[in-house]
Amino acid sequence: MLCRKYKPSAVFVGGTTNGRDFTHCFAARPETGCTSDATEVIYNPETADIEFVEPAAGGKIMAVITIPVLRPQIGTIRPGTFKHISTGKAALIENIHEEISFDLDKIRTRFIDLKADAFDPELDVADCETIVCVGSAVKDESLGKYKELAKLLGGKIACTRPVVDRELLPYKLQVGQSGVMIKPKLYIGFGISDAVNHVTCIDAEKFIAVNNDKNAPIFNYCDYGIVGDMDEVCDAMIAKLRAL
Repeated sequence: MLCRKYKPSAVFVGGTTNGRDFTHCFAARPETGCTSDATEVIYNPETADIEFVEPAAGGKIMAVITIPVLRPQIGTIRPGTFKHISTGKAALIENIHEEISFDLDKIRTRFIDLKADAFDPELDVADCETIVCVGSAVKDESLGKYKELAKLLGGKIACTRPVVDRELLPYKLQVGQSGVMIKPKLYIGFGISDAVNHVTCIDAEKFIAVNNDKNAPIFNYCDYGIVGDMDEVCDAMIAKLRAL
């Protein structure tokens, strides 16, 4: 109803559980296109199209999807994609308040029960300022030291997809194209080499990579690179922090 009234060019919806459930049904009403899980949006001034950039093929490639002709262009945006930066133009934004009413008897769904997920702050890494991330090279018995390092730094541990597949850490701690987008002040990645899939969704003020392969692709993206055994480097960092 609001889309028919205001005729927006695009509508963005947060890519949360509720957002993904709602958006495809919403897009069907104005009979337009819908794309999901975008990690970047690019505006094309020549066509007025939005280019939705999102992971595809299990996170192995980045696809660019457009919705030409049809309007509005509707897409879900992965949480954490945009970092809030104040521009001082809030006064120029027009707030429109609409009251929506409809016949409640026409609602075909019925509320049965609500079971809220237990919130564990240790699994919420999206807004954490310090992240210690472990990749596929991490040993099962060494995981504890990386958790300790994250704690000493006042941050949290995260991981890549292979670590989740091995069931060492839960999915909510997975970062990268197939996980959570993060924008920490400090990021330290241990034993991660598959750089493109991983770094695309990481925007860190200071990016440190540790890998025993001096040719690892991740060294092309980091601010500081350490070539060495990840466990030995982690032990040295812990010892230094304890001494401080």
